[in-house]
Amino acid sequence: TTLSLSTGSSILSALQDLFWLSKSKVEKQLQIISVLQWVLTFLVMGIACTLILMYILCTDCWAIAALYLAWLVFDWNTPKKGGRRSQWVRNWAIWRYFRDYFPIRLVKTHNLLTTRNYIFGYHPHGIMGLGAFCNFSTEATGVSQKFPGIRPYLATLAGNFRMPILRDYLMSGGICPVNRDSIDYILSKNGSGNAIIIVVGGAAESLNCTPGKNSVTLKNRKGFVKLALQHGADLVPVYSFGENEVYKQVIFEEGSWGRWVQKKFQKHIGFAPCIFHGRGLFSSNTWGLLPYSKPITTVVGEPITIPKIYNPSQKEIDFYHSMYVNSLIKLFDKYKSKFGLPETEVLEVN
Repeated sequence: TTLSLSTGSSILSALQDLFWLSKSKVEKQLQIISVLQWVLTFLVMGIACTLILMYILCTDCWAIAALYLAWLVFDWNTPKKGGRRSQWVRNWAIWRYFRDYFPIRLVKTHNLLTTRNYIFGYHPHGIMGLGAFCNFSTEATGVSQKFPGIRPYLATLAGNFRMPILRDYLMSGGICPVNRDSIDYILSKNGSGNAIIIVVGGAAESLNCTPGKNSVTLKNRKGFVKLALQHGADLVPVYSFGENEVYKQVIFEEGSWGRWVQKKFQKHIGFAPCIFHGRGLFSSNTWGLLPYSKPITTVVGEPITIPKIYNPSQKEIDFYHSMYVNSLIKLFDKYKSKFGLPETEVLEVN
């Protein structure tokens, strides 16, 4: 009897181990699927949806495409007026799997007043701004719980909002165009408690992102400071440790043909084509489009109180820009050792 009880206990234990192993594997696969769908959304959804819509127009189902196009014309200016966010979409379970793949964390250092509006400067851009998306366009890391009463709006290329279906998908997450009309509306006609997240370095910064490098394109980026002054919106530095670690990129030297092509794209289209790779779908030892599962920790710094000056002088813009740069460097230096960097690491400001 003792032997049978012992054998039964061993079998039960083995089955439990097998169950947890399979659950772990299922969770890992769900994490991979969640990240893959976002990468494909980022890279091809806009073009794919445009081509599909054009194809449907040439079929017997043309009326469906025509109705959507009519809706598109009617709804054209919605992205410029704060968009159409959906708490349901922002709370999808898929974003929690997305978060856990890396994992991604959001660190709050100071409270934000709901009576003020804010411009968050997000650094660095990375290849796809994965930390910016997960932290501010979904509820996976608890942004609404950490900053109650604050509505985050992640600003991205205005061209994305000309793409059918993609525009609606982006707006559902609280993503808006990074243009003057959109920012002016959110900061002046949408009440208080708004936070626009601008990836300040943009396409130029993405060209230099590579594992082990902590550099930001900021010295001559002053437009966001001018906007903050014109609206009296407080500036908040944000640094994402690990954003540059998730993809490996071929960096073209200044003056090379590759960099020339990238800069031409950046100037005329608004984005710079990067040659990069991550891991494969089935193995981390092969090349593919999936990012490497490296931790990304986004630290939201202390807000800088900005006065409202409708027509700020260059001297005033330079003063607050300098204050912002110093604040970002202090934020980096304070937290770098906590998130895997040596004390000797210096943030390079270009």
